Amino acid sequence: MTALADVLFQLLIFFMLSASLIAYSMLPLRSGAIRDGGGKGESDGATGGAGTTVTDASATAVWTLNPDGITASGQHFALPRLTALADALAAQGTRNVLVVLRPEVPVQDVVTVLETLSAHGIDAVQIAEAPGDRR
Repeated sequence: MTALADVLFQLLIFFMLSASLIAYSMLPLRSGAIRDGGGKGESDGATGGAGTTVTDASATAVWTLNPDGITASGQHFALPRLTALADALAAQGTRNVLVVLRPEVPVQDVVTVLETLSAHGIDAVQIAEAPGDRR
């Protein structure tokens, strides 16, 4: 009977660790590209072909998501200040954000950033991977 309890306990731990707390399919994702703001051509939000949205680079905020916070405009902010940053973007009318991810950033931080930006009406978020060593 003890062996059966051990096996059940190990199975319980396995399923708890392998279960996903959030369904990644619920995150709205679409492809996109950023064009240089000085060039002629398509307007902001125009399609660039094959379902790709082209965004003006001058109207895009660039954030670098680090394991210990966010770097925006050369300043470092802790993750709890994310709401204030999103409020500032919404107040100045910026609707596009490029989030550059460092390799060691947890997925939960990425989800937190996406949810916070979406809650403030900023739905045009692009994600890029920062250059660095991959494991």
